Amino acid sequence: MKIEEYNQEITFEMMELLLTADPSRSSVLTYLPKSRILVCSEESRCIGIAVVTALSHIYELKNIAVSDSHQGKGLAKMLIAEAKALAKSLGAVRMEVGTGNSSLNQLALYQKCGFRMFRIETGFFESYPEPIYENGIRCFDMVRLYAEL
Repeated sequence: MKIEEYNQEITFEMMELLLTADPSRSSVLTYLPKSRILVCSEESRCIGIAVVTALSHIYELKNIAVSDSHQGKGLAKMLIAEAKALAKSLGAVRMEVGTGNSSLNQLALYQKCGFRMFRIETGFFESYPEPIYENGIRCFDMVRLYAEL
């Protein structure tokens, strides 16, 4: 298994993974062209992906996803560590990430990776075409977290 920066066109398999983390295809297509992409592959098959976008000296982890069959093995933590290292090498001093108020596993993951909560964007997900439910909770708000690099 290896993690590398990816500079080619996104494959169908990669897009399907990205959509598990952000179900808005139009949103994903908006941030992909101006982002750096890290791919975790095993036997030339994409099993994890992370998307990082520059916002000056702050970089944002826009999307991170690991295939169902590879979850719980530390891949997301490894992708986050690589994303932070990439951002730092490009001059970033801070990394931010946002996730839904109902994304309890993701909130725990980010905090385990050194992120701290700093803002809630109320109503962020209300404009999505389909309501999002996770853990029996309706996702309405974006919880923003940051990590100093």
